[in-house]
Formats: sequence, structure tokens, C-alpha cells
Amino acid sequence: MTEDTRLDPPSLEIEGRRATIRLHRSRHRNRIEPGDIARIFEHFDAIDANRDLRVLVLAASGPAFSAGFHLGGFAEDREAAARAPGFDAMVDRFERLRIPTICRLQGGVYGGSTDLALTADFRIGVVGMEMFMPAGRLGVHYYPGGLRRYVSRLGLNNAKRLFLTAEKLGAEELLRIGYLTQLVAAEALDTAVDRLAETLTAMAPLAVQGMKQALNEIGHGALDVTACEARARQCKESADMQEGLKAFREKRPPVFVGE
Repeated sequence: MTEDTRLDPPSLEIEGRRATIRLHRSRHRNRIEPGDIARIFEHFDAIDANRDLRVLVLAASGPAFSAGFHLGGFAEDREAAARAPGFDAMVDRFERLRIPTICRLQGGVYGGSTDLALTADFRIGVVGMEMFMPAGRLGVHYYPGGLRRYVSRLGLNNAKRLFLTAEKLGAEELLRIGYLTQLVAAEALDTAVDRLAETLTAMAPLAVQGMKQALNEIGHGALDVTACEARARQCKESADMQEGLKAFREKRPPVFVGE
């Protein structure tokens, strides 16, 4: 390795009920090294264990969001590569996070990071950004979970367009096909992310987290109806539902505690 990229691991920041995971390798377009995957898993575990958290923002430094997984990392750091879970396992774990997630896309999204961002519950991008999935151009057959996610979230025709042609799409087209949930000017990005994070933080956590799980299962055609019904009963019997109804009657913002 000509440069020790392990010195720039993804960080976890917690402020109130909001967590932020940030990629710091901006000089390499925030590519994800094999050793980063284990660190990100640790961050996910810490987030799920913290019952006070209500939202996670996935962000990155520099002009690009991420170039995705560094395939050359296997050859450059075989020890870290041997220890690390797969990139696909990391993305699947991201999808299973308990709390809602927002991806802050301040620039280009490439390769595996296109699936990482797509896995977030919300993606806020900026005018002038772009994305493309170069698997077909590189001779890479993408992993099954990513293919399923593209089809379930963007539709079969858009998934074929992106995977089979490696076409580069601009911000407006990404919004049109549903890859972006919101498009803003670059200077308005943090305000938009903060506003959405505050909205999600104010929601009833039992209901929001339970419905997130159910919606993701429905998207993959694998809804656990029994578990979904059990979560619905839990919400019906919760103090939060009583608070929500009371606040509605009293015309005031509710204060939820997650019980």
C-alpha cells in the first residue's frame, strides 16, 4: 500500500437522538476499504443498542459521496480483507437498522455506494450530482441482494437501464426515477437533511420503526404478517399511542418516549 488509508475510518457521531456515520476518505472519493466494513458493522451495532436514537444520517466528506467498495483493497490488504464481512452483508445490515436512515448525497455516487445509498430510507441529493453503476462495464456480476433492491425500489426497467448499460444519470433524472427522494441546491442540503431528521425524530418510535421493518419486508415480497400484527398490537397498547391521541385532541405536538 502506497498510502495507509486505514487512518481514515468511518466515524460515528451522536448528538441527542440523531446519529451520523461519516466517510472521511475524500481524496479517494470516500471509497470503502475492506477494513472499513467491520468498523461500520460496529457502528450499526452501537446504533441499534442505543434505544434513545431516532434517526441515522449517512454522510461523507469532500465533493463526492462515495466511489463504492475498493476492489483493489483485497490485493493491497489481504489481512483486513480476510477478516471483513462482505460489502453485500454490510448493505443488508444497513437496511435492517431499527431506526429510519437518511443518506446525505452532496456529490457523485458510484459503484457499490449506489446500493448503499439506495438502502437508506431517504436520499437527499444536490443539483449537479450524478450516479452510475459500472458493473457491466467492469465485468462484475452484482450480488443478489443489490439486484433485488434495485428492482424493488426503482422497478425492473430502471434496474435494467442502470445495470445493463452503465448509463450515467444526473440529479433530475435520479429524482424522476425515484432514486432521490428529494433534490435541493447544494447550499440547502444541510437544512433539508436537518429538517427531515427533526421530522423523523418527532415521530412515535415504536410505530415508525415497526412500519419501516414491515415496508422493507413488503418491498422484498417477504412480509412477516404475524410479526407485523404483533408490533401493531404493541403500538395499540403503548403509552405513545395514548400520548399521540391526547396531543391531537389538545392541538399540541406530542412527546413520545418509545413505550
